[in-house]
Formats: sequence, C-alpha cells, structure tokens
Amino acid sequence: MQKTALLCRASLAASALASLWAVPAYAQAQDSADSGDEGAIIVSARRRDESLIDVPIAITALSGDQLADKGAVDITALAETVPNVTLESSRATNSTLSAFIRGVGQQDPVSGFEQGVGIYLDDVYLNRPQAAVLDIYDVERIEVLRGPQGTLYGRNTVGGAVKYVTRKLDDVAHLSVRGTYGSYNQADGVITASTPVGSGVLRVGGSLARLTRDGFGTNLTTKLPNYDKDIWAGRGTIELHGDDFFARIAADYTHDASHARGGHRFIPGMVSGTPVLADVYDTQGGLNTPKQDVKAWGVSMFFEAKPSDALTLRSISAYRKDDSLTPIDFDALPAEDVDVPGIYRNKQFSQELQALISTDKFNGLIGFYYLNADALTQFDVRLFVAYPSPYLLTAYTDADIHTETVAGFADFTYDFTDQLSLSLGGRYTWDKRDGKILRQYYLGGGSPVFGGEGILYGAPLTNLDGSRTFSKFTPKATLTFKPDSDTTLYASYSQGFKGGGFDPRGVGANAPSGVTQADFLSFKPEKVDSYEVGYKANLLDRRIYLAAAAFYMDYTDVQVPGSVACTVGGFTTFCGVVANAGKARMQGFEFETRAKLIDTDAGKLTFTGSVGYVDAKYTKYITNIASTPTDVAKYRHIQNTPAWSGAASLDYTMPVGDGSLSIGAGMSFKSKTYQFEIANPYIDQPAYQLFDASIVYRAPDRRWTLGLYGKNLTDKHVKTSGYTYMGADATTGVLTTPMVSGLGKEGILSAFYGNPRQVFITGSINF
Repeated sequence: MQKTALLCRASLAASALASLWAVPAYAQAQDSADSGDEGAIIVSARRRDESLIDVPIAITALSGDQLADKGAVDITALAETVPNVTLESSRATNSTLSAFIRGVGQQDPVSGFEQGVGIYLDDVYLNRPQAAVLDIYDVERIEVLRGPQGTLYGRNTVGGAVKYVTRKLDDVAHLSVRGTYGSYNQADGVITASTPVGSGVLRVGGSLARLTRDGFGTNLTTKLPNYDKDIWAGRGTIELHGDDFFARIAADYTHDASHARGGHRFIPGMVSGTPVLADVYDTQGGLNTPKQDVKAWGVSMFFEAKPSDALTLRSISAYRKDDSLTPIDFDALPAEDVDVPGIYRNKQFSQELQALISTDKFNGLIGFYYLNADALTQFDVRLFVAYPSPYLLTAYTDADIHTETVAGFADFTYDFTDQLSLSLGGRYTWDKRDGKILRQYYLGGGSPVFGGEGILYGAPLTNLDGSRTFSKFTPKATLTFKPDSDTTLYASYSQGFKGGGFDPRGVGANAPSGVTQADFLSFKPEKVDSYEVGYKANLLDRRIYLAAAAFYMDYTDVQVPGSVACTVGGFTTFCGVVANAGKARMQGFEFETRAKLIDTDAGKLTFTGSVGYVDAKYTKYITNIASTPTDVAKYRHIQNTPAWSGAASLDYTMPVGDGSLSIGAGMSFKSKTYQFEIANPYIDQPAYQLFDASIVYRAPDRRWTLGLYGKNLTDKHVKTSGYTYMGADATTGVLTTPMVSGLGKEGILSAFYGNPRQVFITGSINF
C-alpha cells in the first residue's frame, strides 16, 4: 500500500514538466530543436521506431545538434540537464567515468567491480569505466534510459543505460569542419567527411578530432598543468545500404595524453606542515610515474536484414581494448606518503543477436548476448613516510579478473485495442567471474612493475585463484493506456541484477581459520526491484510537451567497495573492504518539459525544464564493529545521489537576414551530494547552481554557424569526488578531534573539482 500510494501521488503531480530535448533515433527523423513537437519525435528505445510519446519508458535523449548548440564537450554534460543522473570524471583522471542513475551506480574503477549504469557506444556495451568519458563529436544522439535495463539491451544493468549513437552516413558527399577557441587556451578541431561510392550502396566516412586545453591550475611540485586536456580521437565507418539490408563496420581510436589530476588538500601536512593552497585547482603531489596515458580503440560490425515486413534480424559484434597508465598521489604532497602508481588494461569481445517481430497488434524482440572480458589492475601503495629508509614499504597488487557472461532476453508487446497494450519481458543471465589476485610486500622501494628497486618481502598477503558463477532470471512488465494519440499513461515493474565478484584490494591473509581466500574476498550479487508509473502528453495544440515518471525501488545486497587502514604482517597498510549492504530504498519522481511560449514569424521563445527528486537511503547496513555485527544504516548515505536535481533554460530564435540568431540562457542545480557512504564535511558538495549562456548564428541550411558560449558563468567551484583516510568513529563515521591520519602520516583529505568558468567561440562550416 505504501508503494502504491507513493506512486499514485507522484503520478498525479506529473502535470508540470517533461522530456528534455528528446531526439530522433535515426538521421532522417526531424530535429526537435526545429520542430518543437517533442511527442512526435521518433526514437528506438524499444529497438523499434516509435514516437517518443508512445514509449512507456523514462527516457531523455539529446541530439548532436542540441548538444553542440549548448556547448557540451563530453557525456558528463548530460548530468547538468537530465534529472536524477550523475556522470563525472573519476577523481584523478579525465577519462574514467563514474555514473549513477536514481541512486544506483558504482564509482570504484578497479577490476572486480561491475558498473551499475551501462554505457553503450553504437549498441556496444563498454564493460569497464576507463576511457568511458566519451567526447562529443560526430554524434547523432545520446539517450539516457532510467531504471533497470535487460530485456532490450545487450548487458543487464541495475541502474539504467546511456547510449552514445554516431551518425549514419548520408547518400550525398559531406564535409564539415568545426573549430573552438576559448578560456585556458582551449583549442578544439573536428573534421568529418563522408561520401557514397558508385551507386550509393557503399558509403565511407570518418572523423578526426583534436581536443586540447591548458590546465585550470598547476602542480607546484612537478610544474605540470593540472586539469589540462590533450586528446587525439578518430572514427572511421564503412556502410552498405540496401532495400532490405544494412551493414556497418566501424572503428574508433582515442589517445588521451592529458596529465594526471591532482587533488586539493583541505588540511596542512600533518608531518611536513605544508600549508593548504589558495587555489583549489592547484596541487603539489610529487608522483609522476608512470606518466598518465590512456589509449582506447575498438571495432564493431552491425548487420541488419529484413527477410519480410514482419521480421528483422540483427547481429552486433565488437572487440574493444584500452590501456591506462596513471599516477595517483593520494596525499597530494611532494612526500611519498601514500603514492599509488597504477595500470589498467582491459579488453572485451561481445556478440549480440536479435530477432524483431512486428505485426499489426504484436511486436516482439528475442535476443542473445555473449561477453568475454578481461580486466587487469596493477598498483603500488608506497608508504615511504610512515616507513622511511631502510624500510620504504610498498604493498603491490596484481588483480586479473575475467568475466564471461551469456544471456537470453525477450520483450513482447500486444495491443489489445488501439488504447490498451501489455508488454512482458524477461532475461536469464549467467555470469562467471574468475579472479587471480596477488598482493605482496616490497621493501627498499617500489615494485619492479613500476620501475622500483624494492625487494620482495615475506609470503604473499593475497594469493587467490578462484571462480564464482552467478545466474538470475529478471522479469519486466508494462501496462500502457493511450486515451488519445497525444497522451500516454503507463505502469511498469522491472528487475535488475548485477553479479558478484572478488575484491582486488582485499587481504587474503586476514581470512579467518577455515575460510578460503576465495570465500573471504568474494561478494554477493545485488538486485533491484523497480516500480514505475509515467505520464506523457502533448498539450495546447502540441505547443507543450510534458512527461513525468514516479518510481519506487527496493535495492538489496548493495555492493559498497572501500578500503581502510589495517595492520598486516607487522606493517600498517590498507585493506579492501566490500560490504553487501543489506537493503536500500529509492523513491522519487522526474518531470521534464518543453514549451513554445512564443511562435511567430518574428521569433520563437522556447522554455525547457526538468526536475528530479530521489529519496534514497539505506534501510539495513550491517558491519562488524569490534567483531560485533551492527546495523549502521542511519549513519550511511547513498553516494553521488543528490535529493534534488534539475535545469531550466530559455532560448529565443529570430530571423537575421536569411539565417537565424539564437540567444539562450540556462541554469542547472543539484542539492547536497555525499561523495561516500559516510558523510564528510570537507569533501561532500553542498547544494549549488550553475549558469550558462550562448549566442549562436546559423546561416541558411546551417551551411555555417558561429557561436559564443559561457559555461559556469558564476565560476562555482563544485567538488565532484575526493579521497579520505582520516580517523573516524567506527559507527557514525564522524572524524576524530583532533584529526588523526588513518593511512600514512601526512593525512589524506582532498577533493577534485568540476570545470571553472569557461568562455569559448565555436565555428563550423558544412560543405
């Protein structure tokens, strides 16, 4: 009754806001920025072409043109406008993604932990978060689907999915050039070209991007820029277009040579007394080995055939690989107190098969998915201040996690009448996780893997070679009612599942007597039961589009990775700790809207808005405090999940000569955000607002454009992540007074920040 009452109240409240910038699924669909008729836009959220207003899913989609008009640089910009979504660069990197939707996600990038939000590049699931902060260029659209996904998409995800879709090639030759220059010497260039060959059945195309920027600050120790950008990226495509056949072979490559990000300390060095820096974008960590370097590439093959009007067959094959070298200076000081040089090496092969059935009253999809992936994480933890010469203690970890998954899924919709339809779906997932984890001490310097001169000391702290298998059937059901062609109401239930695994940072030597290292270091799967009701409508002769959704989610065995200071083999070091927090509950709503306030020949004024609310909390969180199981749920928070989020913007477009001039201004906001489960007044981000503005001139038929953009105009410093290893109460997590370092001697309490104020000019020419 409580769930039903909540959903009904939220559904009745859904009369104000809705789907922000929803967009077409394919290039031939109409651009919403021009049409203003959001509900008529064609999307493919259910793997078939449908009007957005007909899709009973909480979905937001943004076209490449809309993203460009707003000055968006990479997919993290979506979090400014899509409600109940957090997308951010993970701590010390530019390219590793932390993603949360409706309180479900995963911010730990090491091998062994699967992501809670699926990131897709042209229908290919990216198994690891490294290199997943995708830059926006040559993009057709980006879709954000909220809630568990699995009956329509390749990989099962518990939180939702973000789909990055590149443009299909046209049947005429195109060449476009885009350049940007702005604050911090930002200099970006993108060249895109495509052409049909012969009759146009064969088409080839490609894009090359060069994205650079000076640092927002400086590393005062190494004299290197901090928060800079240095990226080469490219993509090539070959397509075959037939009446009943389409094929695409695509390859992409990204090289990110940006320097590692250093955090801003909030406390002076507890041994050195090094003062806190005035500029939050400056840092002074001394670690710069290995030099930060990220390389990622992939190739995919998409085939689609229509043997009949009622049947479509698809195959999606892909191979991807990425390698990241990264120096992470936890203490952010010149001293080697807690310095962590790291390596991530990932590769994956995936195969997906689909059969789509479409008749007058029946639509269905049957799919098969296979993934074979390897994730290797290697890192030192150097504690040279706590253990000075001759000790120079290093804890080295080598964690190689292999994932093999096989799944079958199906989703069927039957239209009982023109107004009433029922969708039923299900997925069976089989996951196998193999883990090889080695952890060892070195004395006299770092491990040989990172060029250190340390000598192996003692027996391995962890020497695991284990395997675990997880399987689950997850159902989905949706009832849809359309009182008329401009209104849709729906109610749905879906279940999400994420397999367990092995903690790569755990210490097997700590396993109790009689417990194997595999059992001690493994953690359980997690599951989400999601209930949702939604409303979509075109109002006032389609001048206003509204969409709303209310949801309730039961989240069990939540995987919460972390690490704490511990003593092993006579040395104080760190130990990985993964809690399967017993239960969590998320409930809330999302409203989105787009309204044509003025629509005349002299000009058009459009309002776009969104707001999201999520009440997320743990209801059971058992931890062992002094070997006594204790429920600490009331002292724990859902990370990276502000209770309130949203955005509002006004855009006025008027004719100027044969072209048009658009003037836009917008605001986005988020309430207080907890970086981790335990509140921390230093690194948690209070409520904030960001303000943007733009002026864009478009020549007739967009032959060329010129735009001036301002982002974060009030220069708000927003904390996006952080590190902390300070002594705290075991139950409440409150920092001790006076503060005591929990790991190392200097103390670790630092944060990373989003971009400061930026102003830039972008011009493009289309041939």
